[in-house]
Amino acid sequence: MVAATVAAHLPVEEATHQHKWLIAVAVMLGTTLEVLDSSIVNVSLPHMQGTFSASVDEIAWVLTSYLVANGIMIPMTGWISSRIGRKRYFLTSVFLFVAASGLCGAAGSLTQMVMFRLIQGAAGAAMLPSSQAILMETFPPEEQQLAMAMWGVGLMCAPILGPTLGGWITDNWNWRWNFYINLPIGAIAFAMVYVFVHDPPYMKNRVAGRRVDYLGIAFLAVWLGLLQIVVDRGQRADWFSSAWVVWATVASTLAMVLLIFHELRFSEPILQLRILKIRQFSSALSLVVVLSFVLFGTGLLNPIFLQEFMGYTAWRAGLIMAPRAVAAMTSMMIAGQVARAGFDNKRLIGVSFALMTLGLWSMAHWNLQVGMWQVIWPGIVLGSGLGLCFPILSAAALSCVKREQLGYAASLYNMMRNTGAAVGIAFMTNTLISNQQIHQERLAEHFSVFDAWRLGAAAPQAPGAPMFHYLPQIISGQKQGLGLVYGLIQAQSSILAFNDIYRFLAALTLIMIPSFLLFRGTRPAAGGGGSAMH
Repeated sequence: MVAATVAAHLPVEEATHQHKWLIAVAVMLGTTLEVLDSSIVNVSLPHMQGTFSASVDEIAWVLTSYLVANGIMIPMTGWISSRIGRKRYFLTSVFLFVAASGLCGAAGSLTQMVMFRLIQGAAGAAMLPSSQAILMETFPPEEQQLAMAMWGVGLMCAPILGPTLGGWITDNWNWRWNFYINLPIGAIAFAMVYVFVHDPPYMKNRVAGRRVDYLGIAFLAVWLGLLQIVVDRGQRADWFSSAWVVWATVASTLAMVLLIFHELRFSEPILQLRILKIRQFSSALSLVVVLSFVLFGTGLLNPIFLQEFMGYTAWRAGLIMAPRAVAAMTSMMIAGQVARAGFDNKRLIGVSFALMTLGLWSMAHWNLQVGMWQVIWPGIVLGSGLGLCFPILSAAALSCVKREQLGYAASLYNMMRNTGAAVGIAFMTNTLISNQQIHQERLAEHFSVFDAWRLGAAAPQAPGAPMFHYLPQIISGQKQGLGLVYGLIQAQSSILAFNDIYRFLAALTLIMIPSFLLFRGTRPAAGGGGSAMH
């Protein structure tokens, strides 16, 4: 069973908590809100643009500011928690996140909105790794995958359902309620965490006067901050044809190299990179990067396909994608229950990637005549694969580290998951545009003005009438034909670009099917009643 456990370091009695399900609900509320806010405002950007009289490029900073702050703070969570306590940091994060949400809803200018989104993103970052660590320590070994399945429900389904929920709120209420809705839910989460969550004993013995890794913080901020800006806004600047993209990429890469060198030498680093020496952790980390790449990449592509080429509204597109979210939730719970029953489920990793391959390969055959069911069932298959794999990898990654390093491991895990998602979105956007241009040029090579004439509404001619009498109508028909052919070429080239990406993703997941062999079999875990995979 992949449900590896910290039981080798932590007695089962200490890991099992009498309020474990209440704790799960408490931390899940905060986690879901944090992930939801990364996508719920997407569909309301045009409305916000009108409110603030901003350009398309300017209003995009509402998303970029949140993602940048979030990406920088996620890897720092374990380090901060070790100094002020995990519960205190979690409560602070929930409070600031809720307060920033209220300020975002009341923002009177674009500058205010961007500043409040920065605070919101920085505050919410702690919820993901902290909640993951809390659940791993709260649940006994045999239920850790079930706990990760619950955690994964918010992480995987919120990005899918976010645009649909945001669109409904914006259409029926106001875009500001996409932020105000966080206030009551966040207040409930704060109260539940305050009452039920407690730090483990080893975190209560914090040492004062410890060295602060200022240089590591600076390198980390430059690396991830610039990386997020490049992947989020690089496409608007035509990527490396823009000087600032080149320099930002160089600076980000240099900061990453310096960070790695510095962290391996510093006595109390902000990132515990030596955890990567644990083979099970690094294997699970590599696979979750691929998982995030596929999850968030397809989460970007599918709504574009449904709305731009199938003519669906945001609400209808969301409904069509909802079965994928339901399938992901169902398969996650199945994986958790299989682990709870004590079965060896490492082979489910291979099954999950096989399901992803089947779903993506089916998507690679979509065209402009595709029916609704032909869109829904590949999404269900893909969602089942994504959900089946996620709790297994999460439990495998965090169960093989010492309890004192659990917070650092969760931070590193979520940092790489977040990076995989950012790179996946940037890759999908760039590849879609570039492949569309390539296919458009190829299709145009086989087009002539006579095709336009045939497709246009050429005027009928009366017998014996001179041709020049009908020349204006013939020219008009040819122009209509040109417009029609150009539109068909654009649509067809876009579909072919979508097909290319889905085929690439199908090949990527196909290669990942044997990855379950990276994890060994099961053996009884020392000091506990679970089993660990090494």
